[in-house]
Amino acid sequence: MSNSNAIRWKQRFDNFQKAFLLLREVLEGKSIGEYSKLEQEGIVQRFEYTFELAWKTVKDKLYYEGFDEKTPRAVIRKAFEVGFISEDDTEIWLESLSARNLLSHTYDEETARKVLESIRDRYYPVIERLYESLKAEIERK
Repeated sequence: MSNSNAIRWKQRFDNFQKAFLLLREVLEGKSIGEYSKLEQEGIVQRFEYTFELAWKTVKDKLYYEGFDEKTPRAVIRKAFEVGFISEDDTEIWLESLSARNLLSHTYDEETARKVLESIRDRYYPVIERLYESLKAEIERK
């Protein structure tokens, strides 16, 4: 693929990295219950835009590798097929996609609390593994 495609996914990674580091900062601070409702809403927002940048970074990386997937679900599945993410992580990515969609369309305090716990315990770790993997690849080149 072209050099501009390589630059594009790396530029997208830079934005993903910024979002990821902000999410990391807040999740490594206090336990979820220690945050105010407003802060919890902020964590949900950080997760949503970090998730969005994560899958779009993978989409651009896949495009650079010769694949043209359009939707988050298709990108996640292709990322598994080509070995960017593990089978176990694929299931969690798909779960986090559903959670992100649920939060984007409805707001229920109990749902948000459960998703906050899942963000910390399930979704953040897979985003972190993707981040570390893509970062290592960029640093090798």
